[in-house]
Amino acid sequence: MSTAAHPDTPPAAHPEAVFAASWLELRAAADRAARAAQLEERLSDWLRSRPPQPPRALRIVDLGTGRGANPVHLASRLPGPQQWTLIDHDAGLLARALATCTSLRSAGGEVVAAQTLHCDLQLPASAFAHADLVCASALLDLVDAPWLERFAASCATAGCAVLVTLSVDGHWRFAGTPPTPPGVAAEQTDDDFVRAAFNAHQRRDKGLGPALGPDAAAALAACLRAHGFTVDCAPSPWQLALGDPAQARLARALVDGWRDAASAQCPDAHARIAAWHARCVAERLHPGVVLEVGHLDVLGLPAGRASRAGSGP
Repeated sequence: MSTAAHPDTPPAAHPEAVFAASWLELRAAADRAARAAQLEERLSDWLRSRPPQPPRALRIVDLGTGRGANPVHLASRLPGPQQWTLIDHDAGLLARALATCTSLRSAGGEVVAAQTLHCDLQLPASAFAHADLVCASALLDLVDAPWLERFAASCATAGCAVLVTLSVDGHWRFAGTPPTPPGVAAEQTDDDFVRAAFNAHQRRDKGLGPALGPDAAAALAACLRAHGFTVDCAPSPWQLALGDPAQARLARALVDGWRDAASAQCPDAHARIAAWHARCVAERLHPGVVLEVGHLDVLGLPAGRASRAGSGP
């Protein structure tokens, strides 16, 4: 069963917080392969082992749902029945996500229900009041530190679990290419220059204050621990084998995006960045190379309802 809510239209999103459906589709397979399965298993165990609840569906809130990647991936891995609330500022993506949820089933085969909420991330403190789980994917780098603190506090008040996946950690490398020549300091290489410029660009204001960018996942873990959560973290890197045409297309889109963001951040270095991009295309984007792009998944379980597993770093 799927329904749609119709609140007031949210304000226009910041241009750098808007993601085309084509980009979400391009990255979908890499996202699915990268997710930290062990955190999903711990979450499922926790949901199953809670004290008995009145008969009702699990209530799950998905922030920045996009095309519905979280319910598509998680519904069959979590116990049911389930009631998902899908939140996004893009009405078109919400409609697609809602349609996708009509065919989903829980781990036990129960029908998954869904509703949508068309709004931005400036949510009231009560947004998670009745939630069992709040989740998000590839979203956290857009927010600032005060937003993250409010988020953790709201989840603690609700007593819900938190699963935030695929947050970039600021690291990437091309495996299977010639090493940096001897005598060249790592901080002087063009890779490091472009990476630093891109990460600085990620920290620009995306409509919610100075964005945390690659620091977001670690900051979330610290906020959750400060509010009494048991926290587990696990790497979830993309491993893009460039002999695969679909993964090669994603890698090319990434390299193009890194060039554009680095050039916007450091316009005086445009020529250096363009030369780096040309070398990447000519020398690295070919079969036999793997592009590793770092991400981190974070699971928080609320105080008094400990995980069956120990806390991570």
